[in-house]
Amino acid sequence: MEPRARTILVAEDDRFLRKAAETTLARHGYRVIAAVDGEEALAMARAETPDLILLDLVMPKRHGFEVLRGLKADPATAHIPVIVLSNLGQEKDVQRALAEGAEAFCVKANLSLQELVRRVDERLAAPPA
Repeated sequence: MEPRARTILVAEDDRFLRKAAETTLARHGYRVIAAVDGEEALAMARAETPDLILLDLVMPKRHGFEVLRGLKADPATAHIPVIVLSNLGQEKDVQRALAEGAEAFCVKANLSLQELVRRVDERLAAPPA
């Protein structure tokens, strides 16, 4: 029996970026699910329990920081690693995301799709914290 493909939740309201991430990750063997706003991201994380979440900060309905707090406060989702992808690259935003439980913070403008896959591979290869 083949091992189950690792599931990545991409929470991103920008359609182009979401589709690019979905396609690239799927080509690398991941099962990708997507959310277009913060409420959908929380609901999907609870329903699907993905192996990793890529979370944008600026999204409709619920801001990414609110989603991150919700994920980390819920015992069912608190263990899921979250990588924040945002163009809010100020040090205060990075520090806040890491303090609230994100594993890493990537500035979208500085991140190639290959680098995104490398970050996901690296995080999922690491033993759970």
